Amino acid sequence: MNTISDAALNGADSPGRGESFATLLGQWAGQFGAETAMTFLDYRTGADARAVSLSWRELDDRVSAVALRAGELATAGQRAAIVAEQSLDYAVAFLGAIRAGLTAVPLFSPALPGHTGKLAAVLADCAPRLVLTTTGQLDGVRDLLAENEGALPGTLAVDTLEPVRGDRSWHRPHPDEPAYLQYTSGSTRTPAGVVLTHRNVLANAGQACRAYGAETGCTTTVSWLPLYHDMGLILGIGAPMVGGLASVLMDPLAFLEQPGRWLRALSANQGAISAAPNFAYAYSASRVSEREKNLLELSRVVSLINGSENVLPSTIAKFQDAFAECGLRPEVHRASYGLAEATVLVSVTETGKPPRQVTFDRDRLAAGAAVPADGDRSTTLVSCGRPAGQWLCIVDTDGRPLPAGAVGEIWVSGPNVGEGYWRAPEASASTFGRTLAGPLADAGSIREGDGDERGWLATGDLGTIFEGELYLTGRLKDLIIVDGRNHYPQDVEQTVEAHPAVRPHSAGAFAISNGEGEAAVVVFERAKDLAADADLAGIAAALRAEVSTRHGLKLHDVIFMPPGGVPRTSSGKISRALCRARYQDGEFAHRRLA
Repeated sequence: MNTISDAALNGADSPGRGESFATLLGQWAGQFGAETAMTFLDYRTGADARAVSLSWRELDDRVSAVALRAGELATAGQRAAIVAEQSLDYAVAFLGAIRAGLTAVPLFSPALPGHTGKLAAVLADCAPRLVLTTTGQLDGVRDLLAENEGALPGTLAVDTLEPVRGDRSWHRPHPDEPAYLQYTSGSTRTPAGVVLTHRNVLANAGQACRAYGAETGCTTTVSWLPLYHDMGLILGIGAPMVGGLASVLMDPLAFLEQPGRWLRALSANQGAISAAPNFAYAYSASRVSEREKNLLELSRVVSLINGSENVLPSTIAKFQDAFAECGLRPEVHRASYGLAEATVLVSVTETGKPPRQVTFDRDRLAAGAAVPADGDRSTTLVSCGRPAGQWLCIVDTDGRPLPAGAVGEIWVSGPNVGEGYWRAPEASASTFGRTLAGPLADAGSIREGDGDERGWLATGDLGTIFEGELYLTGRLKDLIIVDGRNHYPQDVEQTVEAHPAVRPHSAGAFAISNGEGEAAVVVFERAKDLAADADLAGIAAALRAEVSTRHGLKLHDVIFMPPGGVPRTSSGKISRALCRARYQDGEFAHRRLA
């Protein structure tokens, strides 16, 4: 087994050499040649996957072809949007844009249901000179672009290009040149594009390789996460380019149709590392059959990262119980915290140990103090571990560092933190490059690796440092404050989702102004097997009573939605902000149960 050597990570640690994901690809192509670099498991044509693979040399040649043609259509520094379906072509387009010296903008296909408006808004915001796509998506992309005002960018179907062989003199970026714009999931407004430099993304990909236990030539990343998503991009493309890792990709829909496909890919690839949001682990545990389990060998899995949304102890237990018979080891579970503004990864639990879980007094936690407790009015949080080569601290509303055990906003400092938001100086100033209003409190901060002289990133997330590890408690903007008491929406959502009439992972709890202050509303999807003539009013009354008993919170409104009816972001998470906006616009009025 070969750990990733200093030489292998040199491009990430010393980006002054003019390195990028694309230049590192060239180095691995020279070292590994015909060995498989990327595989896409295509389930679009049948129940069994059609595996499409590229060797390191083939990938390098295809990326060079895109870079050569893209360089003729756009000049270095201009934006190149990737608007395509999940595929190897997506990776080729992304790396080709970077090799050409363009600023890549990873986006999604116009065929993604319900998100055409967002795609159009993002394209208008980033104003690309070039759109990289595939033959199958070309007409849809051109139709979308034709509807927009302003100059039309050029389009290029990357799957039509013949590979370009031979060494060429490609762009060698300055480490502080933008590598790509990572658009956040968004809610009620046009999503913001985070400007990530080559220094940022190489640093974070290297931090991920070290933290997750990746080994050059031995590790395979397995991912169905969208490549336009921050975690999907680093796991599926970025970390493999930095660490010399093979990668196996799937379409998110292939996972949702049959989650066993993901487990089979983990089983088939020795030394697998993968990541998914919390719901995916619970979904897999409930949907994978005993017959499928008999075919799985999961003892060789290295790390399963659980992040992007709150990690629930019950989910970890359910997944481990479901697949322990397949050889899955408890210590491979890795709870993680991150955000697009920090490229993606900020902290992760320790390798070789199951994530720590601590039960806190819920009322004290809402009041700003993490105090261990038992009983009905308690909540169990899963540790998000320690920072991966970064500094983090907990601060109050004035930016003063707080001691250990206090709940406040999480601030992060490190080379992976982005430069700011694209063409949004005011939003950038309030989020990036912040200055602490006091000295770091040793027990209330964690410093691993180097901080950043550019200052601190105000994440907008709430958390606490307890016994040297980070515990995430919620989003600052999502706090429900009623009658002077704080309530974390995820706590309310878990209580609601425990009712058999509610579809799992479908609830959104949020606060609205009712003229007398803030009031709490919960919206959720009815379970698929709920009878058509079910007593919805009785269910609503039961939910109100349970929320009142467990949280001391009176629900102003209870909104039933059909399966799939609760709004989500393009990455699949419940959007509380969009729920709030639609509620205030009256879109849910006909589903209200007063």
